[in-house]
Amino acid sequence: VITHERMILGCGLMITSGVTSGDVVYTALPLYHSAGILIGVNGSIMQGATLVLRTKFSASQFWDDCRKYNVTVIQYIGEVLRYLCNVPKKNNDRDHRVRIALGNGLRGDVWREFIKRFGDVRIFEFYAATEGNIGFMNYTGKVGALGRVNYFHKKIVHYELIKYDVEKDEPIRDENGYCIRVPKGEPGLLICRISQFAPFTGYAGAKIQTEKKKIEDVFRKGDLYFNSGDLLVTDQDNFIYFHDRVGDTFRWKGENVATTEVADILGLLDFIQEVNVYGVPVPGHEGRIGMASIRLKENCEFNGEQAYRHIAEYLPSYARPRFVRIQDTIAITGTFKHRKVQLVQEGFNPTVIPDAMYFLDDKAKMYLPMTQEIYNLITNNSLKL
Repeated sequence: VITHERMILGCGLMITSGVTSGDVVYTALPLYHSAGILIGVNGSIMQGATLVLRTKFSASQFWDDCRKYNVTVIQYIGEVLRYLCNVPKKNNDRDHRVRIALGNGLRGDVWREFIKRFGDVRIFEFYAATEGNIGFMNYTGKVGALGRVNYFHKKIVHYELIKYDVEKDEPIRDENGYCIRVPKGEPGLLICRISQFAPFTGYAGAKIQTEKKKIEDVFRKGDLYFNSGDLLVTDQDNFIYFHDRVGDTFRWKGENVATTEVADILGLLDFIQEVNVYGVPVPGHEGRIGMASIRLKENCEFNGEQAYRHIAEYLPSYARPRFVRIQDTIAITGTFKHRKVQLVQEGFNPTVIPDAMYFLDDKAKMYLPMTQEIYNLITNNSLKL
């Protein structure tokens, strides 16, 4: 349910980032998504800016469009800016008038690469959900952050990060039945108290789904909070960072594994173009084990030894993807997020999956080609994971 108040709040992101009537805003996002329609279209109308719409996002045509229409503001969501960084470098990469990039879902490493390659573009990363009652905006330019804890903001909009059990898919409560705030540096579920300053209007014609997004008796009897479904973390300087989505984080060997964190590490390998990390169930084992779907860079091959050395250096044993699947394309949603449900269902059975697969062998200290024999040893508990 989108109220006029919510629409105006969305437009407010344009105002906060400094967009004026003299700007030309470029939107290649789907207009059924709130970023495209609420911020892009309505925000441009509110500010009196010129709006350039493209039917479908194209990484190869993006900067040509920006040059052609004298674009000064671009919008992004999800993986959009990473796709631009993956296009082969050109001599005119900095030949444009873009001064502002406004969006969400930008990884820190992509942020640095984008600025380094395309020049001095002011990035305004924000956090929000279409139905949510809490949002942040990184107006300081701190790379990788969503925003910062603000004293006055928190006085008006009461939000907290609380401990969450990803296996049971519910908040962890103390002996009195109340939720527990997380300390700085520890990921927690973002919740926000439902009030007149932070209303939750819910989903149209979907009462059950609306009620599922509410958490009762959080810190005292009768209080009511909105469940964002996102795990965030605050650093010692009060900057807020996205950690993972509740459904994406999985538990293995008693530890929580954040898929975005593992994907960031794998993405540093020079032969990997794109990576999608998820957890798959293993017969006879608790939780889910790590698996990565990978798209290789053009004319590159998967290097099992290099991959092992890299993850062994940067990731603890429980977070290292045990299986790697090589795909020609990695499926995404209409809002540029990786699809995972089908990949999880397909698991790691080589007779089911036509793609090349690899298995992390600790003894060999490398990723070896996945075979039916290895699969059988795993499923009958003969091979220790």
